[in-house]
Amino acid sequence: HVQLVESGGGSVQAGGSLTLSCTASRYLEPDFFMAWFRQTPGKDRVGVAGIDPDGYPLYADSVKGRFTISRDNAKNTLYLQMNKLEPEDTATYYCVADSNKGLMNAIGHPAVEDDFTHWGQGTQVTVS
Repeated sequence: HVQLVESGGGSVQAGGSLTLSCTASRYLEPDFFMAWFRQTPGKDRVGVAGIDPDGYPLYADSVKGRFTISRDNAKNTLYLQMNKLEPEDTATYYCVADSNKGLMNAIGHPAVEDDFTHWGQGTQVTVS
């Protein structure tokens, strides 16, 4: 079983930037699809950005032009660069990995933990 560990969350003022990282506990095959989801209390987790094995990104409309997803397969690490943060971006952010390309179809849509194989524990981002 792969453990995904997120880091980089915190508090920032509106207009600021943060970079989230997600590192896998072991080698993750390059053919895995990876993504970032976020969740606010009482609501479903929603996919905000995904990246396929070839590095092709996909973004939810709410973050397009502000967030950038990238991956470093040699370091087993996924990143999310978040710029021009807004209070509406406040959420717990989760890293997700799955061999199923269906993960990319979840970008911009809600999902539950059972939908995909590997989830991180989440990191809090607060924008004020």
